[in-house]
Amino acid sequence: MVYEKGSSWANGKVVMKALPNGLTWSRYGFSVGRRVGGAVVRNRVKRRLREVMRSAPLEPGWDIIFIARPPAAAADFAGLGKSVGGLLSRAKLLVRENEKACLRVN
Repeated sequence: MVYEKGSSWANGKVVMKALPNGLTWSRYGFSVGRRVGGAVVRNRVKRRLREVMRSAPLEPGWDIIFIARPPAAAADFAGLGKSVGGLLSRAKLLVRENEKACLRVN
């Protein structure tokens, strides 16, 4: 559903698709294809994305999918955090009072 009807934002490392879900919490998932790298690399990218999202103050009520692009394999944790934070900020999915602090940390 999110793939077909969701809005999309992208940068060099990650594509983000989001769709309102009508719930009181937000859900997110990750898609890291074989073009990104082998299993070890794909799992590393997923772990880093998961940790970035764990600390992100999200607005409630959204389903979000992150699709990793091949340059995400070479990115470190801070680089992925900055990419994801920028996408969340552009989509206005960060809690407003923490938006600047979150981007500064990432």
